[in-house]
Order: sequence, then C-alpha cells, then structure tokens
Amino acid sequence: MKLLSLFLSAFVILHSSFAADRPNILWLTSEDHGPHMGCYGDTYADTPNVDALAAKGMLFKHVWSCGPVCAAARTTIIAGMYSPSTGGEHMRSMVPMPQGTKMYPQFLREAGYYCTNNSKEDYNLKKPEGVWDVSSGNAHWKNRTEGQPFFAIFNETCSHESQIRKRPHVAIHDPAKARIPAYHPDVPEVRQDWAQYYDQVTLADASAGRRLKELEAAGLAEDTIVFYYADHGSGMPRSKRWPCNSGLQVPMVVYFPPNWKHLAPKEYGAGVKSDRLVSFVDLAPTLLSIIGVQPPEWMQGYAFAGKFQSEPQPFVYGFRGRMDERYDCVRSVTDGRFVYLRNYMPHLSQGQHVNYQFETPSTRVWRELYDAGKLTPEQSIFWKEPKDPEELYDLQSDPDEVHNLAAQPEQAATLAKMRTAQEGLSLKIRDAGMIAEGEMHLRSEGTTPYDMAHDEKMYPLTRILKAAGEASSMKSGAIADLKVGFADTDSAIRYWSAMGILMRGGDGLSAAHDEVTQAAKDSSTYVQVAANWALAKYGSEAERATALPALVGLANWSQHDVFTSMSALNAIGDLGDKAKPFAAQIKALPAKGEAPDGRFTGYVARLLADLNGTKPAADDAPAKNKKKNKKK
Repeated sequence: MKLLSLFLSAFVILHSSFAADRPNILWLTSEDHGPHMGCYGDTYADTPNVDALAAKGMLFKHVWSCGPVCAAARTTIIAGMYSPSTGGEHMRSMVPMPQGTKMYPQFLREAGYYCTNNSKEDYNLKKPEGVWDVSSGNAHWKNRTEGQPFFAIFNETCSHESQIRKRPHVAIHDPAKARIPAYHPDVPEVRQDWAQYYDQVTLADASAGRRLKELEAAGLAEDTIVFYYADHGSGMPRSKRWPCNSGLQVPMVVYFPPNWKHLAPKEYGAGVKSDRLVSFVDLAPTLLSIIGVQPPEWMQGYAFAGKFQSEPQPFVYGFRGRMDERYDCVRSVTDGRFVYLRNYMPHLSQGQHVNYQFETPSTRVWRELYDAGKLTPEQSIFWKEPKDPEELYDLQSDPDEVHNLAAQPEQAATLAKMRTAQEGLSLKIRDAGMIAEGEMHLRSEGTTPYDMAHDEKMYPLTRILKAAGEASSMKSGAIADLKVGFADTDSAIRYWSAMGILMRGGDGLSAAHDEVTQAAKDSSTYVQVAANWALAKYGSEAERATALPALVGLANWSQHDVFTSMSALNAIGDLGDKAKPFAAQIKALPAKGEAPDGRFTGYVARLLADLNGTKPAADDAPAKNKKKNKKK
C-alpha cells in the first residue's frame, strides 16, 4: 500500500511538472491595422479591450510584420523564416516548404497540443499534411480532448482593407477629428476612409474582448498565455503593400498569467512597454520556446519568451516582392528609430496600379489630385517615378516618413550602418528574391527555392546582389560594369544589366545600345522583357516597331509561362500611349493559362483589363473569403 501511495505521489508530481510547462496559448489576430490603439497613445482610437489587456500585460513598441500584406506576412510566421528566404515573398507564389522543415503548428502537435486556426491561412507556401487539427470557421479550442493543452488562433477580418470602403457604414469616429498623415491629401474622401478604418479597429477590439470573456467564462484565463497582434500595417494606401514603418508596424500585446510568468519575456511586467525589437519571423521560435522545445537552427527568428529566449536584436527587417499583378523588389530595415529602404526597382513608383488597392476611394482621389498637380511634395512621393534608390527616415522627427535623409552628409554613418544590415541579412538568409520570380521557379525545379538559393552554383548570390545593387544605384559610373554583365553566363546577371540600363532611361540606352539590342534576343525571357522594354520606351520609332511586338509575344500566356506573361504585360503597361499601335493584338491576348495557383488568372486578367481600359470580370477579382477564407 505504501509503495502504491509513493507511486501515485510521484505520478502526480511528474504530471504537475509536465503540465507546468504546457500552458494554453491563444492568439487573437486582426487584419490590416497598425498600432492605432489607445494603449499605444492614440487618443482618437477606441480600443478598451486590448488597452485593458496591455495594462495587465505588456506591449511591444517596435514590432514589424516583415511583409506589408497578409499572405507574405503569414508566410513568414508559419515557417519561422523570412519569406524572401523561402521564395514565398510574392503574392500566392505557392512554393514548397524547404526540405527538412516544418510549419510551426506541426511542432506543437507533436508536443501534444490541440492546434486550431479560425480560420484564415493564406500562405504563399504549399501546406504539408498535418499542420492543424482543425483550420476552418468552426475551429475552436473547446473541441480538444479533456485536459489537452491548446494553441488556438482567432483571426478577425472586420478590419481588413475591404471594409474601409464598404458602404453603407455606421460611423463611430468623427472624420473631422481624424489625423491625416503628411503623405495623404486632406480631403473628405481620405478623412472618411481614415475614420472608417478606426471604426473597424474598434470592432476588431470588441471581437478580442468577446474571445477573452469566453476564455474567462470557461475558467481557462489563468492557464492561457494571450497574444494580440495585427497582420501588418493599416489597410490605407501607402501602408498596406509598402515596406516602410507605416506598412509594417503592428500592435503586439502579450499577457502571461501569474502561473506562467516564468515563461514571459525578461522585461515583462504589468503595463510595461518594451523597447525590444520584434518581428513576425520571431513568432514561431517564441512559441516553441514557450512550450519548452528548442527552436531548430533553420528558423531565422529569435525567441523573445520561454525557456530559450534570446537577447534583443539590433534590427528588424521587411521586404516587398510582387503585390498581386505588379512587380517590385524592396528591402527594408529599422533599428527602432531609423527606417532604411533599398529600392532595387527604383524606376517603378510606390503607387503602381494594383487594381484591388484602387477600389479604395482614398487611392483614387489621391491619384486624381496628383495628376492635376494639386499635391504637396510630401503627398506626391507615393506616385513619383523614379523612386530614390535608397531612403532613410528618422521616426523621431518624421513619423510619417516623408523626408528622405539618405543624401544628407550628416546621416552618412547611419545610412552605411543600415545598408550593411540590409545586405548582411540578404546574404545570411540567402535571399531568393533577387532574381525574376519566374527565373526562381525555373532554377528550383525539382527542389525548392530555399534549397536552390543555398546552392552557390545554382544561385551565386554575392554576384547577383552586387549586380542588383549596381543596376539600381542609378549611378552613371556603374554603366561600365552593367555592359560587361550582358556577356555573363548567368542569366540573373544579364537580367540586372538590362534592368539597370532600363532604369537609366534614354541615357542608359545610348550608353549600352548594342548590348541591349542583343539582349532583346537573350535565351532568358526575363532578360528579353527588360531589354525590349528599354528599346520600346527609349529607342527610335523603328526600334519600338520591333520591340513592341516582341513584348506582345512575350505576354502571350499560351506561348510562355505566367511569370513571363505578367512581366511583359507590366512592361507594356508602362509604355502608355506608345503601346497603342498594338491595342488590337493586346486585346486578343489570353487571360487564362497554367500557373502555380488559380489566382494568377485574376492577375493576368487585371493587367489586360488595365491595358484595354475595361474592368476585370467578377470572377477575376481578388478572392473574398471564397471557400477557405482566402481573402488577402
């Protein structure tokens, strides 16, 4: 009897010890909003529930989503790796997970957790089997086995970009009292959209409050660690889709009940506002650290809570790749005060015509005022062509990021520090996004973009990054190296040479005319697009007469892959009236074809609709929660 009693006592002790390291974890997430909440000092905001959570828990003052749009940001979270590292930076690129890796819920399930996602996934990575116990609108922690620890996500979509423009609307905030950032014109449409944005954040806060009350009513509040965060910056134009602070900064509030305070960040305390720099790449390793699992080395973030939490990092990073139908390549970094952006395609404006973005009234009126010459210099930056190759902003004196300090001599040391950090990360994570998207898919055929990029023979990143830097520097002294690059055996170097000449306009074409003419017939369709783009835009009428049909041919989805088609259509769209002689041929181009994901059909269709002056068909609009909550 005594032995049985000792055995039972030992079992209870062991079970209690095991349970003590297995808290429930609840993530309350919301869409498309920055730190526009009372707990972050915003007096216009009305967010009592998250404010109360922050008062008894802790908030992080400097959190970046890494990607300034839903799918790219979630891709970083689910893998614990930067999206440019996995090849998942482009919207709906649907690339495979790197070999030998897992999505973070798989680790939690292996540790005995019941993992639910309610309900949006929207990853740019193909999801392997066994990621979630349940991922749907019915997913809930209450369906777990009795006593089983849970990890549950409840994602609120009411603050999504699409809700800013929804009419009719019941107002909560007075548009007259809205703060209009320096980059936006102060006009009624903009005020209405900003006020409605705040209204939707209030509704997201109310949703979080209901989830917290549900947890309390179930008697689970003291055994559940709670995170509240948004998926990227606000859904307003110049925030969503742009990797500056306004597009990447999100609120993040965490609460560790007394039972689990030993797992909290080192600086944790009621009402504390942490200066630690955090980004979405840190979330997966932090979860593993909280449940006592050491994060694998391939995860690229740093745990900020739990057994394996690390020291604060000096920088956090952002990126932009293709946003729906429009290409760009931007990398960004912040140290919490300064924000640095490296524009690898400076010839493209921030405000490219992304069809979905132009459904917001603010976007349309803002563009109309720009075209009419009625904007201030600060309000014009979004539409300006070309962009500055490098941008540097001081958030202390310029929170709206409208005064670029990159050219100021007194900021040279800061600029160099930030540039080194950005380039250093690209090399460390083997940034797979430094080549054309279609080229990335070609090179990784039979493997994954991540594994391809870690093979120096397949992907000589140091050389490619140097070529991209020279091409986008806009410095005339780089032309000699660009001309040499046209003869390189690697098509990525030739691509950046052609792009670099295109970026320099007529002067660039004059300096490398023979090389560009030859590149128009390159073996790589992406080199062909860039070279013919330059010839059609800056060449003679005779050259345009040859380059334009070449671009139209490259845009034909029945003859080329979807990435070549999209690249060529973007080039043709940039030509404006110069493309009119081929309007009939453009109108006849196919809007459907083979692609990694069905949504590419919508992208090509929208590019063609924009060129043809028509509206995309309803089926080609961005997916709005059809089937499995695939809203952006």
